[in-house]
Amino acid sequence: MSKLIIEPIEKYGLNITSESKHKPLFSKIGVVGAGKEGRNIINITASSGMEVVFMEESQERINYVMEELNKMFDQKIQNWGLTHSEKKVIMNRITPTLAYEGFKGCDLVIEATRYTETGRRSTPLRKKVFKHLEEVLDPDAIIATNGSIVIISELASGLDHKNRCISLYFSTAHTDARILEIISGMYTSEEVYKKMDIFAQLINFKPHRVSESNGNVNMRLMVAMLNEACQILQERVTTMENIEETFTIVYGQRYGIFHLADIIGIERIVTLMEAMFNEFGKTQYKPNPLLWKLYRSHQLGQRTGKGFYIYDENGRRVSINKVLFN
Repeated sequence: MSKLIIEPIEKYGLNITSESKHKPLFSKIGVVGAGKEGRNIINITASSGMEVVFMEESQERINYVMEELNKMFDQKIQNWGLTHSEKKVIMNRITPTLAYEGFKGCDLVIEATRYTETGRRSTPLRKKVFKHLEEVLDPDAIIATNGSIVIISELASGLDHKNRCISLYFSTAHTDARILEIISGMYTSEEVYKKMDIFAQLINFKPHRVSESNGNVNMRLMVAMLNEACQILQERVTTMENIEETFTIVYGQRYGIFHLADIIGIERIVTLMEAMFNEFGKTQYKPNPLLWKLYRSHQLGQRTGKGFYIYDENGRRVSINKVLFN
């Protein structure tokens, strides 16, 4: 019988870092901000076997985030997508911090600061986040932002190591939307893009290379369809139910276009559409009056309990929001 050859596997790791020659790429990542998008990223990366550090502004927020993550994994258990022991392992990979020093040793940190009630994210605040991250991270660590508006070149402009900055877009529409849009800025190096391509595959996402463009691909398609659906509804061409069924049955979508808007958040959509309309000047991106009606009355979708639909305290859809037809 031939002799069994045993060979060390360390040299076949994805990357060697300056901290440790045995440390694989993306063994530890960070997330700044744990709102809906941030928690989605924490869930995805921790479930993929990565150590995750997330930062929030207070202990109260940290407690809230940990409870929300706990609920998220419990729901997976109820749907037979996770076992109790697997949940425990994943939760043990997640570490909260109140200070940027907690990100030391991370290969990648993703800025996912929360949106304000108006659906906006502060660019000056995000620039400060990037600057603080540069002060604590190794020079070869990647700094990313999760967003759909063109800003990565602006965020990177004030850093010493501009080439390591990149933009990502994780869809929050549903958990199986496993496409990661990777957007290089004016300074982003090809090496950093290739590393993010690997990162996407490690979390079981399909990487899509996207050039800087307001809305990227995902949201540009979505808002154009939503605007047209609102116009059809306003013209009384057919019922809201029929529009939703056409979208789901004919085009094979998981959610109706109005339900999808509620999941994403009316405030985010209106703000994004304003930015796209200002940049491209095309009426297809100008928010429909129905969207403004919901936005101005703070009926922002699933999060607030009212949007195109009415939702119960558990986020389940109850009925159509009749205010749309007043």
